[in-house]
Amino acid sequence: MTLTSTAAQAASALRTHLTGSVIEPDHAEYEQARRVWNGMIDLEPALIARPASAEGVATALRVAVDHDLPIAVRGGGHNVAGLAVIDGGLVIDLSAMREIDVDPIRRTARVGGGATWAEVDAATEPFGLVTPGGVVSETGVAGLTLGGGMGWLRRRFGLTADNLLGAEVVLADGSIVWTSATERPELLWGLRGGGGNFGIVTTFEFALHPVGPEVAFAIVYYPLADAATVLRAHERIVNADTAGDISTLAVLGHVPPLDDFDPALHGAPFVAVLAMHAGDVETGIRALQPLRELATPLVDMSGPMRYVEAQQVFDADYPSGHRYYWKSSRLAALSDEAIARLAAIIETAPSGHSTIDLWLNGGAMAAVPAEATAFGARDSAYLLSPEANWEDPADDDANIAWARAVLDSVAADSTGGSYLNFPGFLEDAETLVRTSFGGSYERLRELKLAYDPDNRFRRNQNVAPRTIR
Repeated sequence: MTLTSTAAQAASALRTHLTGSVIEPDHAEYEQARRVWNGMIDLEPALIARPASAEGVATALRVAVDHDLPIAVRGGGHNVAGLAVIDGGLVIDLSAMREIDVDPIRRTARVGGGATWAEVDAATEPFGLVTPGGVVSETGVAGLTLGGGMGWLRRRFGLTADNLLGAEVVLADGSIVWTSATERPELLWGLRGGGGNFGIVTTFEFALHPVGPEVAFAIVYYPLADAATVLRAHERIVNADTAGDISTLAVLGHVPPLDDFDPALHGAPFVAVLAMHAGDVETGIRALQPLRELATPLVDMSGPMRYVEAQQVFDADYPSGHRYYWKSSRLAALSDEAIARLAAIIETAPSGHSTIDLWLNGGAMAAVPAEATAFGARDSAYLLSPEANWEDPADDDANIAWARAVLDSVAADSTGGSYLNFPGFLEDAETLVRTSFGGSYERLRELKLAYDPDNRFRRNQNVAPRTIR
């Protein structure tokens, strides 16, 4: 790839002014640096800048603006839609900014914008403290947080975004500001689920909670034939936990050919229930026991587990370089008809790696008023997410079509909108974003007008400022 004259001028400016590295197409690291977790994404940025500080991020941003280069911001590079990279533009890669400072007295942590959840968990574990993350440890802190952040503690401590206390942000004009409940509180509101629309977050400050180091964790696979019984009982048991200590993920799929499973079960269709209890281990084991008795299990791998290990349970199922297409839909309820359709359609999945995931909402996540954060509505009973996962590019069309068909099969139960961290490839982006933010959308457009009127930050789940049509 040959740089245009404009990109070459930008590269020269970056080399002169940036504290950090500049990666051009002829650089030995370029091929690796442009790759992201989703193997479907094959884009060629003109330049990749790796600043070492917020000031460096501001420098890179000013260079991009001065040379009219579109930008993408890379935190962990794990976003399924591939938004961390851009053709022909400048990638501002935060991977050199991974510092984590834990304050066990205040129960807070400050986290660099390039950190992953594995790094955060490792830093907070020695203090018996955590902040709610996702369910794959390689996920970047930045993308998960700004998109809301659903994980194993959502019913006890809410979304990741609900635990965001403050942030250092590089704004569109290159200035560096801090936002908190008392400083630019409207910007903090927007960062709590509003995506990367308002600036580049270089430091996050999170609230920490006493959990672990060990937790009770359930991993139980049941025959798919028992899906209705299992899912109905699972919902009843979890909703009876009024303290919100139990957060779960129900999964429909096929048993993978791993050593953890009897070879006789490989490929067998299943419905699984995975659950974390946020309290002490012994209480948690007792509380999770009913989820282990919903039917006759195929496999039960439940027991005490270090929190950091529980956070890595899904890592092997989602390796970097596989091809992924994830969409999502909020469901008002999970009807018997929907369960039957989902059980039937998982058996038609073109890839044995693919799953249908059901996130049961409620608890602390639902207790936050919709208007309190940019994330918007929280009153749907479930989030449904078909996660197509395959390896051969020749199978792209079939797997994408399957994931879309999953959502179509239960469209009658949808409340509209989705979880914007699982957005497909943002097809019909404006409609998807508008319906997903719901009542927050117009307020987000006003905030966008205030902080990014030229829509510099648009390689995201974009909210256009009110003046742009």
